[in-house]
Amino acid sequence: MMVLDKEDGVPMLSVQPKGKQKGCAGCNRKIKDRYLLKALDKYWHEDCLKCACCDCRLGEVGSTLYTKANLILCRRDYLRLFGTTGNCAACSKLIPAFEMVMRARDNVYHLDCFACQLCNQRFCVGDKFFLKNNMILCQMDYEEGQLNGTFESQVQ
Repeated sequence: MMVLDKEDGVPMLSVQPKGKQKGCAGCNRKIKDRYLLKALDKYWHEDCLKCACCDCRLGEVGSTLYTKANLILCRRDYLRLFGTTGNCAACSKLIPAFEMVMRARDNVYHLDCFACQLCNQRFCVGDKFFLKNNMILCQMDYEEGQLNGTFESQVQ
């Protein structure tokens, strides 16, 4: 992973000094623009530093680029190609590496699957939930199970 914001203390977006034009690592032409990018110890036109998969301009999509197998990639494509995937603990379907997830202990969930598995109540950030036998439970269902002697306490 290479950080574009700073490379050896040099900001990613640099103002080119007058009279001393740099060569672009992407197109091999002189950079005549006032602004240029510095990444991977090379200089680039803003239009030349692109993701090898989706062609997005990396200077516009964030401050990080990724390299692997001689490819320069944006975060999304790097994760899509080389990231690890897993299965949702609730539905057992595959979770792509670039998808947002919820975690509870060692379990990973799709955002839509992170709900009480008895009443389907969805949780918001900060809501209290309980995890018992890899089941996510809302407080009401958990307390009902406690009264029946079904669950032991594992508060998250």
